[in-house]
This record gives sequence, structure tokens and C-alpha cells, in this order.
Amino acid sequence: MNIEPATQLRSLKTVSLDFDLVVAGGGLAGTCAAISAARQGLKTALVQDRPVLGGNASSEVRLWILGATSHMGNNNRWAREGGILNEILEDNLCRNRHGNALIFDTILLEKCHEEPNLTLLLNTAVFELEKSDPDTISALHAFCPQNSTRYHLRAPRFCDASGDGIVGFLAGAAFRMGAESREEFGEGFAPDSSYGELLGHSLYFYTKDVGTPVRFTAPSWALKDITKIPRYRQFRTNMQGCNFWWIEYGGRLDTIHQTEEIKWELWKVVYGVWDHIKNSGNFPEAESMTLEWVGHIPGKRESRRFEGDYLIKQQDVIEQTAFPDCVAHGGWSLDLHPADGVYSERPGCNQWHSKGVYGIPYRCYYSQNISNLFLAGRIISATHVAFGSTRVMATCAAGGQAVGTAAALCKKNNCLPRDLGSGDNLHEFQAALHRQGQFMPGIPDRDARDLAAAAEVSASSTLNLSSLPGGNDWLPLDQAVAMLVPLPAGSVPTLGIELDVATAGTIHASLWRPEKPGNHTMDECLETLALPVHEGRNPLEIHFQKPIEREGYHFLKIDPLASAKVRLSDQRITGILSVFSDFNKAVATTNRQSPPDGIGVEEFEFWLPKRRPEGKNLALSIDPPIALFGPGHVTHGPARPTSQPNAWIADPTDQAPALTLRWSNPVTVSRITLELDPDWDHPMESVLMTHPEDVSPFLIKDLEVCDDSGAVLVLLRDNHNGHLVFDLDQPCVTSGLTLNVRSTHGAPAVIFRIRVH
Repeated sequence: MNIEPATQLRSLKTVSLDFDLVVAGGGLAGTCAAISAARQGLKTALVQDRPVLGGNASSEVRLWILGATSHMGNNNRWAREGGILNEILEDNLCRNRHGNALIFDTILLEKCHEEPNLTLLLNTAVFELEKSDPDTISALHAFCPQNSTRYHLRAPRFCDASGDGIVGFLAGAAFRMGAESREEFGEGFAPDSSYGELLGHSLYFYTKDVGTPVRFTAPSWALKDITKIPRYRQFRTNMQGCNFWWIEYGGRLDTIHQTEEIKWELWKVVYGVWDHIKNSGNFPEAESMTLEWVGHIPGKRESRRFEGDYLIKQQDVIEQTAFPDCVAHGGWSLDLHPADGVYSERPGCNQWHSKGVYGIPYRCYYSQNISNLFLAGRIISATHVAFGSTRVMATCAAGGQAVGTAAALCKKNNCLPRDLGSGDNLHEFQAALHRQGQFMPGIPDRDARDLAAAAEVSASSTLNLSSLPGGNDWLPLDQAVAMLVPLPAGSVPTLGIELDVATAGTIHASLWRPEKPGNHTMDECLETLALPVHEGRNPLEIHFQKPIEREGYHFLKIDPLASAKVRLSDQRITGILSVFSDFNKAVATTNRQSPPDGIGVEEFEFWLPKRRPEGKNLALSIDPPIALFGPGHVTHGPARPTSQPNAWIADPTDQAPALTLRWSNPVTVSRITLELDPDWDHPMESVLMTHPEDVSPFLIKDLEVCDDSGAVLVLLRDNHNGHLVFDLDQPCVTSGLTLNVRSTHGAPAVIFRIRVH
């Protein structure tokens, strides 16, 4: 028994801890930053003021994770973010393809729990800090009400990934809040006061049909007049969760200090909406439905944005500025919302897309005036308009990985964050990110430590793509369809398709290419042919006359023909896609982006793939065959299709695909890294949606890596990941390595990249 005598005051229990890096904020950006740093040897603390990780992706909010892929609704092909986020999404796909938010919580917690260098402090909020001088943070103070403990967290470096920027704010870091004028940065899409300067919060709900009548009595504070919501006619009983992203409020208020007020208004709307659905009589199917879950905290979009050495702006997104210090990429639209949110007469969002992905410079990821403070998540250095794109969670996660890597290099090189932005430090930084699977548009994969670069590479077979064999399915040509294929310079292609035609007529076929290599927008028409077709089956050869001027991706476009069907193939190949003149209503309103004059956004058509099991390729013959899938690709990047497929692909008939690296002199191997094909085009949304498979069909399932004597160094079984790192128990001295592919998940064997250290 413990008896405490009465006293005037007591102090909280205080625990003092020392770290190499303290990360404040456990959303996806902070989580990826902390994992990245911990994996590189830093003693890291992740301080999260909620009981779970993930922020807006957690079960507390339940927003799906998206980034450059944009629901497959833009022209950013093979654009999903890599590194730690991709690892998380792959695990979630394998274990949780139906999108249960509670299971996603466990995956994030598991990732942190498995890192021995990572200390996770949940339910712990930063409220104060110490500085050793005006420009340097020395410690954070945080409190956990669950264990009534105050933490004193000391470190040489800190990362603010807290969403509202509590660390940067307390430290005196320069920040902005609200929208810049058009004049300040020349941004044509900058909003005026009638539209509003801030994006609001959202709060979601889930429903369930229990099979028996359920009565609902609304709380007294629920919205009574549903017509106050201009879009009230869009409510449907089959919508739930973040389908209601447009239940938004707070853009006219202080989105930090009035968050509780905003939350109550959102509760008022949600319960009023459910009252309308249950009790208006307009939804008889709702009789047996009940509320299963309503969010208790709103998902925040915007508050403070901190200033780094560079503010990324609208022009950088639209024009895809090539930054030498690029460390992450984005590709979501410039997505701004009216400040009045759900009560606005305007559309719930304004989304304007660029023609391809863009790079984000490292200078956006640290404070301009607090020397040891990294920035991650939605608070990075961006204008309000550019923030409309950089704010989404997958983009934030990629930036978080960059920050964690930067912190490790700062310790190694005994330098400040700013010192990594140029010269040899920058090259070392970008090489480290490449090794982790990070994608950085336009940044060459230079890794001086990679032994694979000096190896001679051969393969048991290589795909020379002469055809995609026809299957049993036929696609009505009621909309334009195209095949996105890589073509070598100098070739004069003949491409064959098969049509089934009800009424004789003329079909139009054309060859297109993007204006900028690496984009996948149909910009420039190279040649158009009008081809007569007769009633019945038509094996149709399309003889283009002009040689291909620039190696890279081209579109074979087939115009609509109401009386015709085109034959499809069951064969799926890495880096080959069918795309359609279409639009995804989640991110666009028509199949052509047609912005108003003067807003600084380009006009172009969307050409979109379809999600599996749809989206089969056209049955296609190709003459001359495409010979761009050789084994030489595996010793340099990028590790995904860009302007080329960038992959070794085995011949589909090869029963024992193998890839061999040989060195003229023996080398010492201690680590082998493989980058396979996790289908970079599939968005892998984390919650709500259901995915067609639990593993990418392009991945290698079973594989062995042997040395020059045939001894097995690596044994991989039942794989579901695209980025694999194997640390050998003992270093191996060998003059060769052979990768024997034992099985795949369906498609021919493919490898993008091999690294040997």
C-alpha cells in the first residue's frame, strides 16, 4: 500500500530520452520518415497524438491513400509512389484487399513495432520545446494522458510531420496560412476571396444493412433542413466513407484553433444526412440500414504551410520543372475546394491535371530559418495552389521517406539539413533513395557502390514482342481505344488487329506520341490511316509509312466504329497497356481537360486504362517485333516504365527463366536488392475499395539466387513485394550470380533492377 501525504503541488512523472531524430506526427509522412531513419541506423522517436498511426488514412478518419496515380484517372502511367509506402500498400493488398481500415491500422503499427531503432509514443502530444539558440531546437516536451507521463525528448535533429506544424510553430519557423495572390508567384489558378483561401475538414460515416427494420432518431443538434446542402440530391444509400469527401466544412474559419467547432458542424451535417436518408421517405431501401460508424475526429486538409529554401508553385506542377535536387514525386491534380465546403453552390472541388508527374525539390523539406528542422507531410514549402497537389497522402509519404534518409545522412556527414542540397552530398542522398525504391523523375540512378553496374548480364531468354495473341473476348468499338506500346527509333511499324464488323465501312487508325518523353499524354499525331473494312472478320494490318523518329512510348489509336468489335488478348505484359478515351468522375468531369483561359493549365485528353479484370490488351501483331526488353536494363534505373519499359522480360514460353551476372574478377557480395514489378499503374487505394487480386500478377512468386558454384544464397517463396533486400548471413566471394525464376503470379518473368553490394 502506498500512502501519499497531502501537499500543495505535485509534478508529473517525467521521462527524459535521447534520440538521433524525433519525428512529431504519425500520419503517413511521419511514419515513413521514422521507419526510413530507423532502418538506416538512427535511434528514432515517433510521437503521435492519436492511438493509431496513419492520420487521415487511419481507422479514425478512413480516407483512402492516393497520390500520383489519381484513381487511374489521369495520364500518369506507372506513377504510384515507391519505397516504404509501396511496401505498406503491398502488404495491405495481400492481407486486406477489401479495404478494412482497422486492419490497415495494424499494418502500420506492425511496421513500426518491427523496427528495433524506433520508439513509438502513441497518445502523446507535443506542447512545448527548447532551443539551444534562436535557430536550433534542442528538445521537445510531450504529454501522454494515458500513462500521465511527460516526455522530455532530446535530439540533434527534428522532423515536423504533425499536419498543423506544432513544432515549427513553437520554434518560430516561418510559415504561411491562406492563399497567395495571383501576382505573388504568377499562378493563374490562385483563388480569389469569393472562392476562399483554405480547404476545410471532412468527416465520414459507414452504414450497414442488418436485414431487419431499424429506426433512427436524430440527435437534437442534427441538421434539420437538408436543402441547405446544395448537393443534397446526390446522396445515395450505396455511398459511404470517403465517397463523401465533399462533406467538408471550415474553410472560412481558423482550421487549427476552431477544429472542434468545425467537427461539431460536420457531425450536424452527417447526422442530418442520415436522418434525411432514413426518415424522408425517399430511400425505402434504407429501412433495414443502420449507422455502423461515424468519425469522431475530422480529416484535415489545410492549415499552416512552412517556408523552406524553395516554395514549389503551380508552374512547377504543370510544367514539370526539372529540379536537380528532386527527392520525391507528385502527380495528383491541382485540387482546390471552395471554402464554404458542403454549403457551397460551387462544385466540391476544382481539379486540374498536369500531363505527367513532377518532381519535388529537397529544398521544400526543411525550414528556411530553423537549422535542424525537417518538414514532412502537408506542411512542406509550397504555395496554396501547389499544395492542392502535394497535400495528398501518398505524395506526403514519399517526402517523409526522403526526410528520414536525409536525417541519416546528416548524422553520417555531421551536417545540417540544408547541407545535403548540392554537390556530393546530394548525389549520395539521391543514390540512397534510389536504393530504397524511391522514384525521382529525371534523376539518374547513380550508385558508385553497386557492383552490378560492372557485371556482364545475360538471360536464358528475352521477350521479342511480335504479338499479343488473340483470346475469346471482343470489345465493342463504341469508344476510342489505343494501345500504349514502346517503339524503337528508325522502325516503320506495321501493327495488326482483328475486327468483327456487322456493316462494311471505314475504320480510322493513327499513331501518336507524347510531346515530352516520360509523359503518356496523346499530344502529337504522327500519321493517320483510313482503312476499309468488310462485313465479318477482318484481320487488319495497319502499315504506317513514316519511320519512328524518337524511341519511346507511342499510341496506336483506333477510332470508334459502331458496327465493329476488336479482338482482345489474355496476355498481359509489363509496360504494355490498353487505354481508352474516357474519364474517371472521381477526378474529372469529361474525357478532355478544358481549363478556362488564363489559369495556366494545359488542355488535353485523358487516355485511361481500366482496372483488372477489365482492361485487357488488344490482340496485336507487331512488325518488326519490339526488342526493348533485354537483360541490360537490370543494372541501371529507373525501376519502372517511364519513356521505356526499363525491364528485362523473359520470353513467355521460357519454362525456366534465368538471369546471370558475371564479373571478370571475383567480387564480395553481402547484399542483393531486387526490384520487380508490383504494377506501378494500380493505385492500391488502402480502404473502402476492393481490389481484383491480393498480389500483382506481374510479380515473381518464387526465386533462387545462386553463386558461381551453384550454391543457393537467396531462397524466395510466395513473394508479394516488389522491392526485396537480402542481406547474406556471410559475405560471398563469387564471379557470378544467377537468378532462377521458379514461378510468377501469372505474367512472364520480369525484373527492373538488380543491385549488388
